[in-house]
Amino acid sequence: MTSRSETWVLPGGGPRPEPTGLDAPFWAALGEHRLVVQRCSACQAWRFGPEHLCPDCRSFDYSWEEVPPVGVVYSWERVWHPAQPALSTAVPYVVLLVEIPAAGGVRMLGNLVGDPLADVVIGQPVTGVFEDHDSYTLLQWERA
Repeated sequence: MTSRSETWVLPGGGPRPEPTGLDAPFWAALGEHRLVVQRCSACQAWRFGPEHLCPDCRSFDYSWEEVPPVGVVYSWERVWHPAQPALSTAVPYVVLLVEIPAAGGVRMLGNLVGDPLADVVIGQPVTGVFEDHDSYTLLQWERA
């Protein structure tokens, strides 16, 4: 687990997370350089993104559990065309769908840090990198 001091500098600040009440614990933990994932208190099923109701047992009881920010590449995409104008200076970049074994195999998105033209392999191990910005922290990924 590492911290990354380099950040993307995007014109106009670029896109930023807007935590709701439900995902606020996730974003708060990232600000402390911790990864937390929601887990049903009744059936112990993991879930991400967060939900009020467990899709497995229909319980409303849940907790947030810390897991190591370690995973494997489940899927990926090299982005050449920015999703919005603020990202035009950041292309190309690689977006990963990372499976987190310690959290029951839930999957989450993040960017791959490093050379955006390097080969990416499905099943490749990755480690979380906490990227601090002025008022939020992102979870990005680097090759393990």
